Amino acid sequence: MKLRVSIAGATGWVGKPLSVAISQTSDLELVGAIARSHAGSRLQQVTGDAHHDFPICASVEEALHTATDVLVDYTSAVSVKSNVLAAIRRGVHVVVGSSGLTEEDFAEINQAALEHKVGVVAAGNFAITAVLLQRFACEAAKYLSQWEIIDYASDSKIDVPSGTVRELAFRMSEIAQAKLTHAIADTVGPQEARGASLNGSQIHSIRLPGHVLGVEVLFGATDERLSIRHDAGSGATPYIQGTLLAIRHAKNHLGLVRGLDRVMESA
Repeated sequence: MKLRVSIAGATGWVGKPLSVAISQTSDLELVGAIARSHAGSRLQQVTGDAHHDFPICASVEEALHTATDVLVDYTSAVSVKSNVLAAIRRGVHVVVGSSGLTEEDFAEINQAALEHKVGVVAAGNFAITAVLLQRFACEAAKYLSQWEIIDYASDSKIDVPSGTVRELAFRMSEIAQAKLTHAIADTVGPQEARGASLNGSQIHSIRLPGHVLGVEVLFGATDERLSIRHDAGSGATPYIQGTLLAIRHAKNHLGLVRGLDRVMESA
């Protein structure tokens, strides 16, 4: 039996090619699409795929009137939390590709998922190279005690830091807290120039035209330094296979799972 999938943000940068990719699988079936800007239109008109001859819904609640096993959210920081919770309350598993969720949001989502006995897979980035950056950075944090993170994105991205960087800082905090030679409170000058502290890492978010998404972890030690960096291109292709993997395995988990690598390890 095919897994029935609905996508919030189905006409967006990742949502559109993901919709097409799902129709090309033998084990997944796209049954719902949510996009406020195209509500009422037929998805086929947007994707050009004959398999998508059904109307686009304006909300997750509306889309889930059609029986759905997994909701995928590729929307925005403004709507992702309400979308995820709406799906959980309906007993639907969720894959989260949107950024903007805080640690408090993740805690609330995990509690709701446990109560409703569903799985939620949230990844700051579904690209394999981003997964590798996270793995390498966590390995380096076992041996190097001082680091800072630079978060790159286009000027159109309003949430800071990116979901990729939030997840990275969270995972590195499971290894250690970055040490500071001088406490931020002892900074001479505007403390904001030292970035924001998140889960024990100093993070500097850059938002400029010409950038897509990128993250760099800078490690420093006496007379040596290490830089680990990931940069995304302008296309959505790197995110598709990772998202499909998460869709297939979300049902195998109970509660929140953060990070594609943890899904890969259990697959």
